[in-house]
Amino acid sequence: MAEMRTLAKDTAIYGVSSILGKFLNWLLVPFYTYVLKSQADYGIVTNLYAWTALLLVILTYGMETGFFRFANRDDRNPADVYTTILSCVGTTSTFFAVLCCLFSHPIASWLGYEGHSEFIALLAVVVAMDAFACIPFAYLRYKKRPIRFAALKLLFVFLNILFNIFFLVVCPRISHWAIIEPWYNPTYGVGYVFVSNILATGIQTLFLLPEVLDAHRSRGHFSFSLLAELLRYSLPLLVLGVAGIMNQTLDRILFPFLSTAPDTQEQLGIYGACFKVAMVMMVFTQAFRYAYEPFVFSKHKDRHSVEAYADAMKYYIIFTMLILLGMVFYLDILKFIIKPSYWSGLNVVPIVLWTYVFQGVYFNLSFWYKLTDQTQWGAWFSLIGLVITLVLQIIFVPRFGYMASAGSSLVCYFVIMTLSYVIGQHYMPIPYDFRSIGIYVGTALLCLAVSHYCAHTPWWYVNYGINTMLLIGYLALLVRRDFPLSALLERFKKQ
Repeated sequence: MAEMRTLAKDTAIYGVSSILGKFLNWLLVPFYTYVLKSQADYGIVTNLYAWTALLLVILTYGMETGFFRFANRDDRNPADVYTTILSCVGTTSTFFAVLCCLFSHPIASWLGYEGHSEFIALLAVVVAMDAFACIPFAYLRYKKRPIRFAALKLLFVFLNILFNIFFLVVCPRISHWAIIEPWYNPTYGVGYVFVSNILATGIQTLFLLPEVLDAHRSRGHFSFSLLAELLRYSLPLLVLGVAGIMNQTLDRILFPFLSTAPDTQEQLGIYGACFKVAMVMMVFTQAFRYAYEPFVFSKHKDRHSVEAYADAMKYYIIFTMLILLGMVFYLDILKFIIKPSYWSGLNVVPIVLWTYVFQGVYFNLSFWYKLTDQTQWGAWFSLIGLVITLVLQIIFVPRFGYMASAGSSLVCYFVIMTLSYVIGQHYMPIPYDFRSIGIYVGTALLCLAVSHYCAHTPWWYVNYGINTMLLIGYLALLVRRDFPLSALLERFKKQ
């Protein structure tokens, strides 16, 4: 349990910053839905940021995980690993940014944003800086400095929000001022979303300079032989990462090409806004990942590590079921974070929540092939998932729109989650507590079924009362089985 307490502590630190940061960014969703001129404008934001997520994975090409793997090896100098990876990622990111700026016009025309090639140039520079920053951030996690990690992540969030408010709210009201009028364009609209991003990212990158300079201060050396080893380990993870992120973002990337609706960009905006409503589950998964990845690699040599991994899986599922129930039960309240004209897409929220659950379980399962250096399996799983996602979207999106986009991701992660478990138990058997997991998942499904059956009552307060009792029932099960109050009180007294 000591390992679980350490993991919980780190998850809490990363989680508080991640939850706060994501919540503040979440507030940009209603902000954009009310401030941007149309749903189509938010569709542009949704589409281009899906592309940036994919490009970020390509530009880091598995080096984050490679850093944790090689920095924890006894036969490698962590300083050499850090310097080699930092130099390599920095070089490729710079080359990418220059290339995209040179060819921004044809890229913009291909994506359907002809006349706004500067969107491409701005986001290319943002992605390049973000890719480079991933390595210093990994270094902070390796050094177990979650507070600085959290502070720098939050710095970007606050700056991005402030710049968005300044350009989209303040400037239109003071555009006649002599100091504003020469450079501010009141009709530029959604373009200022990307201007805000590049300014915030640039400042965050400057604040990461101490971590960048640590590569020099620690006397790390660039090594071509080490780089070759890192690439052999990490490139399969690139395939995994690209396929994985495409499984997450392909719906928003392909939707403009596949949709037959006359208002495709507006539909994409509605889908993107409703997708954000389910962000709470993704925030928890990401916070768990930040703490779990260094934890797993550092505990790999411990003979009790498999039991720790099994416990982590159980607790992850316990709390994801709690989050899922809370969000589905009170979706009629949560929907007010977006403008009413976007509510027609709320049916995708439960689908997205289950997708995040399967995605998180798959991430927990994935460490068997990372720890056994069988990373090619991760690539195969992601490729299988990509094929499933691609085929389902091509077949069903033209007929069913964004509901098919959400459903394809759900099927994808369920399949690769199942495959990863079955094959992983052959290479690295882990005694997962399926009895407890089954009880919690079964209870959650029963609660959802009862809530759905009772949702047809004409009295809203009865519906909320039933849902609240169901949630209390799940919490009572959690306390009775895994978090007994007597033990918690005893621990509190000792502290």
